[in-house]
Amino acid sequence: MTKEEADVAAFLKFIRFAEHHNDSDDVYFLLYGGKQRFLDTSKHPNQRVKAWGKESTAAGAYQILYPTWYEAWKKGIVTDFSKASQDKLAIEKLRSRHALGYVQQGDIDHAIPLLRNEWTSLPGASQSKMTMDGARTPFAKYLSEVTGKP
Repeated sequence: MTKEEADVAAFLKFIRFAEHHNDSDDVYFLLYGGKQRFLDTSKHPNQRVKAWGKESTAAGAYQILYPTWYEAWKKGIVTDFSKASQDKLAIEKLRSRHALGYVQQGDIDHAIPLLRNEWTSLPGASQSKMTMDGARTPFAKYLSEVTGKP
């Protein structure tokens, strides 16, 4: 794994943690609100769930909305809603928000501000309780896990 791939893998795990306050792979199968699960990954579950006074079709590790998944599916970016497809779509979001280069360099201080409209749980975004300082620690932990280096 290259350094760039390791930085991306660690950042994806950080987003999953920010979205769910949990870094388990179980988050790939959670619907909006985190209380309901789905099992069929052949396509986006497209279930409207009410939580925190809002309704949403957000699902999976990155809380991807159905219209976002459907557009990526139509373009051939993803073929299903598997873990690999969810990761691929998240990376596509990093690219489309002009943050992928920063992430590949491990520069989360520049990447995160570009992604706040995509993931509202990131530091400085509308639903976040995390600071930028609070983001650096889990990112460093995940990078260490991915690379096997402290």
